[in-house]
Amino acid sequence: MANGALEIVGMCVSLIGLIGVAASTGMPMWRVTAFIGENIIVMETRYEGLWMNCFRQANIRMQCKVYDSLLALSPDLQAARGLMCCSVALTGLGLLISIAGMKCTACIQGNDRAKRMVLIIAGCMILAGCFCCLIPVSWTGHAIIQDFYNPLLIDAQRRELGEALYIGWVSSAFLFAGGCIFTCCSGPLDKGPDPRYMYNRNAPFVAYQPQPVQSFIQPSRQQSFIQPSRHPSARSAVAYL
Repeated sequence: MANGALEIVGMCVSLIGLIGVAASTGMPMWRVTAFIGENIIVMETRYEGLWMNCFRQANIRMQCKVYDSLLALSPDLQAARGLMCCSVALTGLGLLISIAGMKCTACIQGNDRAKRMVLIIAGCMILAGCFCCLIPVSWTGHAIIQDFYNPLLIDAQRRELGEALYIGWVSSAFLFAGGCIFTCCSGPLDKGPDPRYMYNRNAPFVAYQPQPVQSFIQPSRQQSFIQPSRHPSARSAVAYL
């Protein structure tokens, strides 16, 4: 019963992580550049994402434009696009596989070992999705922080951490927790009963036959009792009888 509750908790936690990863992948707020001119009226904010970049000025709606080519992205964002898509695919597929291994479902009935193996595979896939999300988010954050403290760059080239990075870190934590729950709640895989101690109902019944009791007297002593003595008086007594 406790394992069933843990499986439901792992499913909910992993689903929250999947929603967060999908939201982080589609959001354009990976890199934020805020430029304020000498006049306070001139204020512009630029957002760079995996699929588009957006501009927003004071009292003006946000305007977004899709990238014309993949070469317009920096190397970290190029890698992030592929890794984030892999994270969404692995996490979604892991959640679908985990449904078959849960005890509350009717799939694979009567085979607990197969259900445990399915849950372990699903947990490993969710953990792989967690790392596929954590790597690009951390890489992009490191590049932003490194450029922010670079004295050779001007203020217009210095970027800040966007909201999508924070959502990605939190989603990675949820996916890590869900993957660990699925992997650990299944328990150790038992190898089944030992065939040496299994009772075979089809085996024929053999009655117990007691073994004959062996004599504890050594053969040499038995022969000493049977053979007559060589003493002369003893021979005479035997002859008299």
